[in-house]
Amino acid sequence: MPSSIPYQPLPNGFKAALHRRERLIGAWMSLASPVVTELIGVIGFDWMLLDAEHAPNDAITLIPQLMALKDSVSAPVVRPPANDSVAIKRLLDSGFVNFLVPFVDSAADAARAIAATRYPPQGIRGVSVGHRGNKFGTVSDYFEIANDNISVAVQIESRAAVEAVDEIASVEGVDAVFVGPSDLVANYGHIGNANHPEVQAAIAHVFERTHAVGKASGILAPVQDDAERYLALGASMVAVCADLGTLRNGAQAVKKHFIAA
Repeated sequence: MPSSIPYQPLPNGFKAALHRRERLIGAWMSLASPVVTELIGVIGFDWMLLDAEHAPNDAITLIPQLMALKDSVSAPVVRPPANDSVAIKRLLDSGFVNFLVPFVDSAADAARAIAATRYPPQGIRGVSVGHRGNKFGTVSDYFEIANDNISVAVQIESRAAVEAVDEIASVEGVDAVFVGPSDLVANYGHIGNANHPEVQAAIAHVFERTHAVGKASGILAPVQDDAERYLALGASMVAVCADLGTLRNGAQAVKKHFIAA
């Protein structure tokens, strides 16, 4: 990655790119529409986040979006509704191999997220013989290769998580540490002001400590200047736009041109 070849989950090229700390530019998808997801998939971002935490998505709406990305070079990444083993298991069986797990405040939280994505003895993932993730039982060596082809980014969204970032980033199986800026800002008492110096210092600290253990960092940054600043700090997994915001902003610009306020 990046590549002109459609993304393939096995072997997981996105996970390998994270380990190389390549520059991976993404788009954030929350409209729960396979048509919109297909459209953005044609554009050719390195990855696309399909959100099931702050969007009306579940396994039933996410599977058509995975189908819509079959011919795309963009790697699908899913954010489950919570750091919950049952929710994660259902998404794994649906065909996801890349996860962004929300509200990871400690090393124990990170370890729980990793365990949910691995079959025993490395984890606690429940076993289903035939599901969409193993092409309905037709991948003969799936159980041998699945654990090594799951990527997990954990989301830092609180003061406690910032303080525990060394321990979180060091957990085996964590492939990237990703800052959730909106909740982090709120947790620091500066809701709506991501550029507050205290928040910016916390974000820089997360990046620095994550890089110190050789792992990738990331963030959602739909404002171009913010994204450029975070990339300059070494963040590699950066979402630079969102389907909802892009549609809203485009419609507002057209309306402003033709219709007086």
